[in-house]
Amino acid sequence: MKKDLIKIIISFIIFLVAIILPFENDLINKVLYIIAYLIVGLEILIKAIKNIFKGKVFDEHFLMAIATIGAFVIGEYPEAVAVMLFYQVGELFQDYAVDKSKRSITSLMNIRPDVAYVKRNGMIEKLSPEEVKIGETIVVKPGEKVPLDGKIIDGKSMIDTSALTGESVPVEVGIGDSILSGTINKNGLLTIKVEKEFGESTVSKILDLVENASNKKSKSENFITKFAKYYTPIVVIIAIILAIIPPFALNLGEFKEWLYRALTFLVVSCPCALVISIPLGFFGGIGGASKKGILVKGSNYLEALSNTEIVVFDKTGTLTKGVFEVQKIEPINIPKEELLKYTTYAEYNSNHPISLSLKNAYKKMLDERKEEKEIDLSKIISVEELAGMGILANIDGKEVLVGNEKLMKEKNIKYTHCDDIGTIIYVAIDNNYSGYILISDEIKEDSKYAIESLKKNNIGKIVMLTGDKEKVGKFVSEKLGLDEVYTELLPDEKVKKVEDLMKEKSEKGKLVFVGDGINDAPVLALSDIGVAMGGLGSDSAIEAADIVIMTDEPSKIVTAIKTSKKTMKIVKQNIIFAITVKVLVLILTAFGVGNMWEAVFADVGVSVLAVINSLRALK
Repeated sequence: MKKDLIKIIISFIIFLVAIILPFENDLINKVLYIIAYLIVGLEILIKAIKNIFKGKVFDEHFLMAIATIGAFVIGEYPEAVAVMLFYQVGELFQDYAVDKSKRSITSLMNIRPDVAYVKRNGMIEKLSPEEVKIGETIVVKPGEKVPLDGKIIDGKSMIDTSALTGESVPVEVGIGDSILSGTINKNGLLTIKVEKEFGESTVSKILDLVENASNKKSKSENFITKFAKYYTPIVVIIAIILAIIPPFALNLGEFKEWLYRALTFLVVSCPCALVISIPLGFFGGIGGASKKGILVKGSNYLEALSNTEIVVFDKTGTLTKGVFEVQKIEPINIPKEELLKYTTYAEYNSNHPISLSLKNAYKKMLDERKEEKEIDLSKIISVEELAGMGILANIDGKEVLVGNEKLMKEKNIKYTHCDDIGTIIYVAIDNNYSGYILISDEIKEDSKYAIESLKKNNIGKIVMLTGDKEKVGKFVSEKLGLDEVYTELLPDEKVKKVEDLMKEKSEKGKLVFVGDGINDAPVLALSDIGVAMGGLGSDSAIEAADIVIMTDEPSKIVTAIKTSKKTMKIVKQNIIFAITVKVLVLILTAFGVGNMWEAVFADVGVSVLAVINSLRALK
């Protein structure tokens, strides 16, 4: 860009000298004009000649070359130089705009880790991430990028996930936590067991997604490609007719005058503004979305989003956190801490999500009380599983019953029935009812706002599909204010339900499906636009989706739709503005009212204004 700018400045200075200084010999002025022209125009002439040999005759380079050479032929030297100068200024604006858009998208490229420190044979080796195998152990020091996806086996630290998610608040991680490549280790030494090769890692997939984001053309872009294909030969034929028929067939004036009009007509007809600004508008929209942690796999999906009529959500991991957590502890005649302690001890040997959530809650309670004690396994004397009911355990000499209502009835324990939504664990100690613990999947803080915002943005129908029980599905639906909910669905039933919903939208309307699990992949692929939760979502869901939300926030769907609508508004403004100005100046030129300078504005001026307008899509 610096090189191009220097060329434009030098050419402009020579052009000004030729206009301002009245040389006695007219030849000096002409030579200065030709030098100024060649500095900025030689590259265009060479491109035009090369393209002719490649069979690409009717492009913008051909139009610029024929119009400016024709201007020299009829003695309009200043106008020939001005046309080429302003054309190059327009190109410079385009390069700057594209560079700015690319930078906003490829800032994600900074997440690419350069090295991995691998433990091999008791030594730490510095390797390229591509060379590290699954199952190997890597060490990540404070301040370094995590090179590969894996599980932390030693260490505790805060990690910066902003490069992946756009979320600026660091996240605390420790032993047993999964960690994604591309995140930055802030303050602790981490030892990580590698679970994915670099080619399959999160960072690699994101880089591949971004690099190919602008390859899938939208309908508007395809329109411009087809438009230029037919438009250019038509305007060239009209220009030839304009130069020949009026002076020779109709005797309406001199050939020179009509040739000037024909050449001016060619300059005006160059569709640069459309060719430049429309792809740039979409590129800007994709860039603007990526800044907010929304990765759009192609401009066709960005365009389609603006016509969203139905949004369908999966429940677990999409509208809810997808993690079982202890939501409520209700003790009877026993301290809350004691109830949680005995229940956790009884469930300790299980790997069920319920058991894990109890252990997490107990650990959290110990941390809050600043107690370093871990679970004392010697207190677990015996554990007996009672099929379909729960567990009978002897903990430190006390008989502990942990399970469902069936267990309480079976053991004749007088208990109080609980109607809360979720998994209810009833507890009895030494045959006395001691209370219950409620474990359930928590609704994301962001979900309510997302649904409300979608309704404000005139989305016709918001639906939730889930494999969960009817009671749970209806509870979540009522809490969030969804239009419809379908529960207890298997993956193939989800597909069938989405097929039915697709029939309800209008011809131009689009159905967006938002999910995160392996079982969502078929529905993501089937829907008009598939949106995957990328932070915690499964690989297959991210692969099948058209848009990936790295922050796992449902409200980013609203941001994506708003970005899409704004981008489409900008693209349509550019199309209407460019075509309107072109048609007006073409009519004026054909009737001899317009001159080459007006042609320059119609071509380059419109291009520059359209490019500046396209840049708004980045914000």
